[in-house]
Amino acid sequence: MALASSSLRGQTRITTEEYINIYKSIAIKKQKEYKIPASITLAQGILESGSGNSTLARKANNHFGIKCHKGWDGKTFHIDDDEADECFRKYKKAEDSYRDHSKFLTQRGRYSFLFEYKITDYKSWAYGLKKAGYATNPKYPQLLIKIIEKYNLQQYDKGRATKTNKKQVEKGTSSAISVSEFKHVDTWSSGRKIYENNGKKLIIITKGDTYWGLAEEFEIYSWQVRKYNDLKKDNTLQIGEIIYLERKRRKADKEFEFHTVTNGETMHSISQNFGIRLKRLYKINNLPQGIQVEVGTKLKLR
Repeated sequence: MALASSSLRGQTRITTEEYINIYKSIAIKKQKEYKIPASITLAQGILESGSGNSTLARKANNHFGIKCHKGWDGKTFHIDDDEADECFRKYKKAEDSYRDHSKFLTQRGRYSFLFEYKITDYKSWAYGLKKAGYATNPKYPQLLIKIIEKYNLQQYDKGRATKTNKKQVEKGTSSAISVSEFKHVDTWSSGRKIYENNGKKLIIITKGDTYWGLAEEFEIYSWQVRKYNDLKKDNTLQIGEIIYLERKRRKADKEFEFHTVTNGETMHSISQNFGIRLKRLYKINNLPQGIQVEVGTKLKLR
């Protein structure tokens, strides 16, 4: 059955755990670029955007409540906040909001003292943000610290969510694609976001999803969901998992010629990350079906 067109009729809320799973890679990436603790960035995103469920996050991709301010020449979004009809920055995608948040802190002198703290000292960063005037809530530091410790976000300050192998710097070699990098192409009638990777539509599994539920929601058969995603009958859907709504391609996008296997990856997870049929991934690498490859192995993707 072909996928039907849809319009926004509602909005499926995501949990904080799902939010972390989607955006932790971006937070770590920005930490490496701008030296801001990933735990602080994630906690601020969670607090300011209601774990991605706020109107500002959903309609303007603004996860940090950054207002227009003087000099902003990008798109804007107006909404009542401290005052009526306040101007906030509007972004094309959520990652742009994360990048702007990092630039906001690094390019304004009043935040410069924060960078004297260790990148693992999230408590000093939390209190420092309040001292610098980032938020008016007197309990802002405590709120950030509570979020960080509740969800163990401090683990990401050590860059553990992604581990890059030295071989990945070779030309044509890629690290795994982050969920946040998928292009948002549609919103289903249920409110669920539809993404695209390697030219194929996909969704991210949320709490309560089942094969039968997905089949009914997207007007396809449950066996098609399994087939499109190379899943066995006894597989249980996991929150944050990538699920394609169409059959994957025989090879990756042109920009991804090779991939070097990192810790925690499997042949299946790699096939999902790059939108390649699992059997084809084995075949183009002359590997026996079902074998798992070692960390550091360089795989062909096309």
